Amino acid sequence: MTETAIGEPNAVAMSFFFLFIAVTLGITFWAARRTKTTEQFYAAGRSIGPAQNGMALAGDYMSAASFLGIAGLVSTSGFDGLIYSTGWLVGWPVVLFLIAEPLRNLGKYTFADVVAFRLRQTPVRIAAACGTLATVSFYLIAQMVGAGGLIRLMFGIEYSSAIVIVGAVMIAYVLFGGMIATTWVQIVKAVLLLGGASLLAVLVLARFGMSPTALFAEAARQQGGAVLAPGRLVSNPLDAISLGMALMFGTAGLPHILMRFYTVPDAKAARISVFIATGLIGYFYLMTFVLGFGAMVLVGPDAIRAVDAGGNMAAPLLAEVLGGTPLLGFIAAVAFATILAVVAGLTLSGAAALSHDLWVSVVRRGHSDQGEQMKVARAATVLLGILAVALGLTFEGQNVAYMVSLAFAIAASANFPALVLSIHWKKFTTAGAVASMVVGTVSTLVLIYLSPTIQIDVLQHEAAWFPLRNPAMITIPLSFAVGIGVSLFAAEDAAAEGFAEVERRTHMGATTD
Repeated sequence: MTETAIGEPNAVAMSFFFLFIAVTLGITFWAARRTKTTEQFYAAGRSIGPAQNGMALAGDYMSAASFLGIAGLVSTSGFDGLIYSTGWLVGWPVVLFLIAEPLRNLGKYTFADVVAFRLRQTPVRIAAACGTLATVSFYLIAQMVGAGGLIRLMFGIEYSSAIVIVGAVMIAYVLFGGMIATTWVQIVKAVLLLGGASLLAVLVLARFGMSPTALFAEAARQQGGAVLAPGRLVSNPLDAISLGMALMFGTAGLPHILMRFYTVPDAKAARISVFIATGLIGYFYLMTFVLGFGAMVLVGPDAIRAVDAGGNMAAPLLAEVLGGTPLLGFIAAVAFATILAVVAGLTLSGAAALSHDLWVSVVRRGHSDQGEQMKVARAATVLLGILAVALGLTFEGQNVAYMVSLAFAIAASANFPALVLSIHWKKFTTAGAVASMVVGTVSTLVLIYLSPTIQIDVLQHEAAWFPLRNPAMITIPLSFAVGIGVSLFAAEDAAAEGFAEVERRTHMGATTD
């Protein structure tokens, strides 16, 4: 493939784009009339059913990294790109068996509610908010980079202008509609993404007699047998282990995913919604095999890299080969819907950390009326929207799946250990929780900065101080060890006594409503 309509104004893409914006802004207007309290803004009034929440969870999770990034990595690197699909999917049993039910029973709006349940509120919430904001920031990078490329694809405008457009629309969703609007935008997006990806996968397989084996054989014929074997993307076994740990355990520490468990009426609904989400996500990731290798065979790695250095346009390019400019426009609009919905969820979770965890619980010590809380939440939304635009402009050209893996490393190191220990270990203390979250956040950020990703890829240095591209293999055990060690060194009787109430609520299904 030598010619493409990418970068030129696309009438079909624009039509679908404006249709999606119109529908979702209509949802936002409807939701805004029902969003009067903080519970409605953060948790949709706990009125979302398990099937709806399952679809919204899947929508929140199937991000630009899933659709654009994985397809791009597989199309340019082969088999190794699927490590992201596998790693992200196997994180869901961890959420189902360790996190979902206790989170719904113990918390209110954020995962910090759970960690701070039997500990001293102020230090725990400050540390938790820092970990949340670091995770959200890195996740936003990937979404905004993908969004900038797509808007440039659909309208033929500059990357920087595209980033500003995405930021403005996303702020509008969250600012006015809160979690109710975000949930329904996620559901619409999940239906569009699953439908669009299914259509692409069927069209690809139709070229090969509906045989995935024939597709893989053609990939090996064109690019060599190495594309069907590991080692082209992640050649260092330690890098592979570290990346896998980040993807698996990071799922259980993502603030915008954890926040969804507060939107359902009870713990049973939380479990069912995870089960539904896992099925939808598993089905989607199976299709990334076909989309990635389809793009490799029908488009070609060189053509994909020529359009976008990070490989993020592989799926739209594949759509253009299979269905011309109309299908390209539809898939581009679907991918945009994917990004916009995820960015809205991320922004909402970041706003909750700033307003609920820091302002209401720390600054105001719980003495804040509904009006003040809503003003602070909306101010935090605007602040995060501006941050998202700035990050998107800074990291242009990075592969979005890879950038998300760094967000997972922070979530796995800063949030997951403290969350598990607070729920399941009686001797966990305030000092242990703070130390675990701070060390997890700081060590991950420092090692990411010292890694080849920043030192070589971004700063163009010849070598990196830290050899692994993802630091999770070091930072997750370190965060657990620090949390346990500090807790044993500085016992806290009140925290141990409060563990009985944690167990009661976890197993008996009590809620905090």
